[in-house]
Amino acid sequence: MDIDLARAWVQAITVAVGQHKDHLTQLDSAIGDADHGTNLDRGFTAAAAAVSDLNPDTVGAVLIETGTTLISTIGGASGPLYGGAFRALGKALDTPAAEPLAFAGALAAGLESIQKLGTAVPGDKTMIDAYAPAVAAFEEQARQGTGFAAAAEAAADAAEEGMRATTPLQARKGRASYLGARSVGHQDPGATSTALIFRALADTAAHA
Repeated sequence: MDIDLARAWVQAITVAVGQHKDHLTQLDSAIGDADHGTNLDRGFTAAAAAVSDLNPDTVGAVLIETGTTLISTIGGASGPLYGGAFRALGKALDTPAAEPLAFAGALAAGLESIQKLGTAVPGDKTMIDAYAPAVAAFEEQARQGTGFAAAAEAAADAAEEGMRATTPLQARKGRASYLGARSVGHQDPGATSTALIFRALADTAAHA
């Protein structure tokens, strides 16, 4: 991961969120506030503009700017959760480039940030259900000496599997938890957007 790849990742997330905005909102309308896609689209559009104007000297600077912008532009819980995660990622990557193991550690810091703020654990039907397996998959590949692109691909696959696994779960955190058993049978919007973020990373790394 270098500065150009970090910037390209943010741009790719923005494109992916824009393409899936309506789908994310449909998922959120079933078990949330029906604004997840709109909020994320606004936030990442602003973040992409912010990092395109940036002259960073570290990978972290790109990701911290992304997180700060998300916090200031996304309403509800998503802004602090995603923004905090990107800021935690950035703070762990204070170098012009990062090897896969260092990036795995940064992803883990992002996960810790989300869990500290949202107090969710795997199985609660939240973004954690996609994020946690993605981190584990990326780290496993990194420890085996796999290249960054292959590790990112494994993380994206794990995130998508975790996303799909939220459908039969009953929500235990967030607004969806108010629905009780009625939340069963709906894919979690936060896990879905998290999977988009990891797929954007894999696609960006594959073409770097």
